[in-house]
Amino acid sequence: MTQTADAIIIGAGVIGAATAFEMAKMGYRTLSVDRNAEAGHGSTSGSCAIIRVHYSTLDGTAFAYEGYFYWRDWADYLGVADERGLATFRETGCLVMKTEANGFMEKHKANCRELGIPFEDWTAAQIVDRLPIYDLKGYHPAKRPQDPGFGEPTGGRVEGGIFFPTAGYVTDPALSSHNLQRAAEAHGAQFRFNATVTEILTRDGRVAGVRLADGSEIHAPVVINVGGPASSLINEMAGVTGDMTITTRALKQEVVHVPSPAGFDFEHDGIVVSDSDISCYCRPEHGNHILIGSEDPPCDQHVWIADDSDYDRNFTDQWNVQAMRYAQRVPSLGIPSRTRGVVDCYDVTEDWIPIYDKSSLPGFYMACGSSGNQYKNAPIAGKMMAALVDYCEAGNDHDTAPLVFRLPTIGRDTDVGFYSRKRKINPESSFSVLG
Repeated sequence: MTQTADAIIIGAGVIGAATAFEMAKMGYRTLSVDRNAEAGHGSTSGSCAIIRVHYSTLDGTAFAYEGYFYWRDWADYLGVADERGLATFRETGCLVMKTEANGFMEKHKANCRELGIPFEDWTAAQIVDRLPIYDLKGYHPAKRPQDPGFGEPTGGRVEGGIFFPTAGYVTDPALSSHNLQRAAEAHGAQFRFNATVTEILTRDGRVAGVRLADGSEIHAPVVINVGGPASSLINEMAGVTGDMTITTRALKQEVVHVPSPAGFDFEHDGIVVSDSDISCYCRPEHGNHILIGSEDPPCDQHVWIADDSDYDRNFTDQWNVQAMRYAQRVPSLGIPSRTRGVVDCYDVTEDWIPIYDKSSLPGFYMACGSSGNQYKNAPIAGKMMAALVDYCEAGNDHDTAPLVFRLPTIGRDTDVGFYSRKRKINPESSFSVLG
């Protein structure tokens, strides 16, 4: 017997599970399908799960600040227990180094003032007092180890940074997806795992459901693509790429885990740091390790993946590059011979701003290109996607009259057209993992 639902959600990562939760609360009979064995076991499990409020655009900043409150009040937001426990948000705060590359954070500070986001303007002395293992010599622009002058100061120093107290990270991103699954199920949502979508079904000019690899069909008048790094392949299945000016691709990413220098407990005393002078970001990691990610400087090659289910998951020399760049900031850092960390794929757009939108196929929606900088926004992204489906299924044309969505906690309206598949590339973007 063919299974039916009001809405099929492809993907049970953190944004897919949040979308299921929010739609189920609105009364939709949702069925989430995921090719993995459990919620959050795709690219979400490889996320650095950093919760931050600074973005390069005002809209992105407002969205992130709204998202912060759901993580802060996670148990209240979910409203249910999970037999595995609840994901933990460690509110360490986030320091962003003031550099020429980010305009010394002046625009970010203006965005925060407009939105009422707290921040502190730290001097170099305050940074070193908080992170005594740091040396603030300047190294910009980023180089690779084989380049002349790598590891040599280029003059000047980092003179200060902006500290955002409403920031930190979630210790177990996969668990947060499972939490959302349990919350969605409490409202009637269903989940089907080890289920790979092989075809998007249509009937009479609109979406009609999906066919799975086992040959079974699920019928629904609404299908939402939250497929992460597989999203571009799913959009191609649906035949909806023709009118898209913004597209998504899977990008290989490597994240480094190295021990904290002797004498400093980075796991308990460290904070999230974004440092465009050395093109790295970091956060505490369990076992008194430091997690180090790249801010994608121009000198680094982008490794694009055609099929995220079949690519080389081994570390490359990029692991060592990131560790060595961070060692410029932390001279006492030891770089182990054994690689530790995460190799995964990000789903990214040309400007690293996601697509939250309808498509040219009625009933087919997409929440794509969200990797790297949208984990933190999952709860509010799910809420906005539910509102978008409701808006369009009621007969509104989101392309010509975009949905205006209220961010309920901060009480601000946002034009969902900002995330359109048909938008122009946003020149205000950082064009990196920073969004």
